Amino acid sequence: MKIYEHQGRDLLASYGIPVPSGQVIDSIDAAAGAFKAATAGQAKALAVVKAQVHAGGRGKAGFVKLVNSPAEAEAAARFMLTNRMTSPQTPPEGLEVTKLLMASAVDIADRAGGGKEEFYLAITTDRKSRRNILIASREGGVEIEQVAHDRPEAIIKEPLHPIVGLQAFQARNVAAKLGLKGKHIGQAADIMVKLSRLYIEKDCTLAEINPLVITSAPDDRVVAIDAKFSFDDNGLFRHKDITSLADAKEENPYEVRAQKFGLTYIALDGNIGCLVNGAGLAMATMDIIKLHGGDPANFLDVGGGATEEAVTEAFGIILSDPKVKGVLVNIFGGIMRCDVIAQGIINAATKFKNPDGSIGFKVPLVVRLEGTNVDAGRKLLDEARAKIPTMQAATDLTDAAAKVCKAV
Repeated sequence: MKIYEHQGRDLLASYGIPVPSGQVIDSIDAAAGAFKAATAGQAKALAVVKAQVHAGGRGKAGFVKLVNSPAEAEAAARFMLTNRMTSPQTPPEGLEVTKLLMASAVDIADRAGGGKEEFYLAITTDRKSRRNILIASREGGVEIEQVAHDRPEAIIKEPLHPIVGLQAFQARNVAAKLGLKGKHIGQAADIMVKLSRLYIEKDCTLAEINPLVITSAPDDRVVAIDAKFSFDDNGLFRHKDITSLADAKEENPYEVRAQKFGLTYIALDGNIGCLVNGAGLAMATMDIIKLHGGDPANFLDVGGGATEEAVTEAFGIILSDPKVKGVLVNIFGGIMRCDVIAQGIINAATKFKNPDGSIGFKVPLVVRLEGTNVDAGRKLLDEARAKIPTMQAATDLTDAAAKVCKAV
């Protein structure tokens, strides 16, 4: 689960991490008033307008703008709210922008030798070492993936203790390695420790500040001016406050629909739908489709039960994707008997209602069953061919992949 930047800022502030003030707006008419509120008390009125979407690359796409008057604020709001944002992290059609953050602009101190005092700071899970890890860099305000690719030596990594988290001495060492001096070392270290606590307590998978900056005198302090968070879905039951921040409009609608029925669904770019029980089996199914020249359209795990209701809903989700030109059902009957599963598939397929109102499958359907009562299950599928002409049974997984790829 992801949240918006303004929600991330609020989360940082709740842990005592300093962030600039800001206001969320959803209309052009509100831009002028929000600008005045954001710049109140400033010697030189300057604010930043930032599109609130679950994707990066906003600045290069023109969806982060500095403005110094109510008129400029309105113009920026009009552009962002009437255009779709397109970046390398969005779908080709882009994302609709419905919310903007109007925040006080921060005067960032100049760095000796050129540039600004901007830093990258994040905590995530390092799969290789199986530990949470703090990542920091002097190259703030840019895409960290590119920095890691071009200049890996510019990335500082500090593992968190699995029980006590990031300790103060570790944070101070990282701050020193970033080139911070004097009081800024203590300020940055305090932010790192608090970010570590937030990451652990809220079951995050990513807690990112980019950039973390030093402001110009007389303010002269370390401040977080952007926030990006992702959370472990498996831990959300512990965090009703975080769950309440979710915005279904920013999620894949098929994935949201699947969650309501206890299905695990992830949309992909191919044209062969996959309906499988078990995550490992689903991964193997996608692999063997690729091996036979096909391209999976999704990962969908119906779980160990694979009830008729779950199978019917799974078919509905898969076939709602217009890219799907064929479906491979790969079920291992362990807890559930294959004859029961086969009947569920048949019932679902014969009752399935297409978007045009017609009943039954219009795309090729290949079914592979294995496990308890498999012969009885295959017999049911064979007998149902007259009612479901688009369906064919497979003897094993290789046969299933070859048949669906050929059919598509």
